[in-house]
Amino acid sequence: MKNVLKTGIAAVALVATLAMTAFAADFDVNVTSTDLALRGVDPVSYFTQGEPQQGDVNITAVHNGAVYRFTSEETKAQFEADPEKYAPQYGGYCAFGLANGFKFDGDPDVWRIVDDRLYLNLSPAVSEIWQQDIPGYIETAETLWTEVKDADPADLNP
Repeated sequence: MKNVLKTGIAAVALVATLAMTAFAADFDVNVTSTDLALRGVDPVSYFTQGEPQQGDVNITAVHNGAVYRFTSEETKAQFEADPEKYAPQYGGYCAFGLANGFKFDGDPDVWRIVDDRLYLNLSPAVSEIWQQDIPGYIETAETLWTEVKDADPADLNP
């Protein structure tokens, strides 16, 4: 009975967190309909584990209106101490797409850390193209990000 109550309380806390952040992310962070970033992957895991790890639904933090999940309280604390270090660049949108002026979903399983920053791409095929000139695409995406950061992806994408 205690475990059921504990699980119920955690679920209520999660729903309350999601309700408080609903629609908070606007368009500058790529999130699900419930404002979940990285499809629930712990952003710190890319840096500490060398690969994406699914976060725990009961261990969350909100940054830029998006809900991030973590594998442990320790990785949550790391993120909260320096969210800009761990959050994906361009709000988790595809880095190659951004370099071309579009906001496509970034796939948390198609990623690369460059200069201690996390970048996502839409697919392995897109990532292969992006890897042909990573510095050039990042430079272009950085410039375009300021222009499209707050734009609705539907207004940009073909």
